[in-house]
Amino acid sequence: MRKLKNEELGRISIEEFKQTAKTPIIVVLDNVRSLNNIGSVFRTSDAFCIEGIYLCGITATPPNKDIHKTALGATESVHWEYFEDTLQALEKLRTLGYKIISIEQAEHSISLEDFEIGSKEKYALIFGHEVKGVDQVVINQSNYCIEIPQFGTKHSFNISVSAGIVLWEFFRKLRGT
Repeated sequence: MRKLKNEELGRISIEEFKQTAKTPIIVVLDNVRSLNNIGSVFRTSDAFCIEGIYLCGITATPPNKDIHKTALGATESVHWEYFEDTLQALEKLRTLGYKIISIEQAEHSISLEDFEIGSKEKYALIFGHEVKGVDQVVINQSNYCIEIPQFGTKHSFNISVSAGIVLWEFFRKLRGT
């Protein structure tokens, strides 16, 4: 085995990315405070050709040098919008036909591996504040809560790790990989 050089990876340009068919997912960041987490979510969203990111509440927006540090330019490729209130974002997504899903440990949550992902559906996946999680009023407006199974002594993941796990699972099932 030999590690590939960057020029061998077949990366597309930002313009090509914008023309590429997108995975029908909007990531909603509900009051995420860490600029590094925000940047990481942008980068992961770019990797899986996610349709867009809605930045809500205290979630910072580009341009920002600390977001850029982890996004590595993905703020230029991935479409994003800012909403002062997460409920405004959900209202827009609902009118556009998205299934609203909070990624949170909650009563009656569905384990990620058990959630049936419909290939014809559009999804809004909500990730919450690093300490408080997804706000309860947002959970109340969700169609579903999905929980990532965990088996160790801790009962939470970093938000960027959660986004990576969930987005990969949805991408894999929606794209049939």
